[in-house]
Amino acid sequence: MHLSRSRLVLETEGIHRMRKAVSALQDFSDNDLVQFFLRPQIIIRTLAGVFSLTVFASLVNEGYQNLVTSSELHCVLNENDAACCYGITVGALSFFQSLLFLGFEIFDSTITSHKFKYAVLVLDVTFSIIWTGLWSVGFCFLAHQWNRSTHHYLLGGSAARASITFAFFSIPCWVYLACLALKNLWAEPPIPYKRSLDEGSVALTTLSSSTATSFPNNVGYPENVGAASYPPTPVPNRLTLMNTDA
Repeated sequence: MHLSRSRLVLETEGIHRMRKAVSALQDFSDNDLVQFFLRPQIIIRTLAGVFSLTVFASLVNEGYQNLVTSSELHCVLNENDAACCYGITVGALSFFQSLLFLGFEIFDSTITSHKFKYAVLVLDVTFSIIWTGLWSVGFCFLAHQWNRSTHHYLLGGSAARASITFAFFSIPCWVYLACLALKNLWAEPPIPYKRSLDEGSVALTTLSSSTATSFPNNVGYPENVGAASYPPTPVPNRLTLMNTDA
């Protein structure tokens, strides 16, 4: 009997703790910060930034190696410095651009200017399309140079493979961001221009109605309006020249 009571108490405590844990998880999921980071756009943009940073860091740390017979550093991608410079440059710029637009997403609720929001959407679409093209070219370029490499370095192989892999993973991320930004741009009309046109039409309507009511329709005008009455001009007497010889 005593064992059954203690077991019942333990089960009740376990159910109570489970309910507390479920309520805590629900409160945590309802948090605004958690809801913000669970948005698909934020997740994909964060992944794009992480992939770009991985490409950049891999090539910077182990992208340049030297042979046993020489102390000169060469790019592990077919000893082509342009390939390493391309990956490093695109990775760094893409990472900073991801951070910049993450900042815009964080402060989106505090931005009240519709012109600024519309400009951000236009820039988001433009840069997403640009980065999609750059990462597509970068993946093909890096993979081609790695396949043509004649020297395989001891430490540079993992960096080359990592840069190629994450360059490929960056392509669908930026494609998704471009499509989502374009969808948001279509859903966001150019409000400032629309508002200015509406205000102009209201002003013209008000002006025309006020002009029509300010002047009565049946206004009596004098018949000879506009004809000024001037005194008649005196006609000088004509002199008749007489012939005195007659």
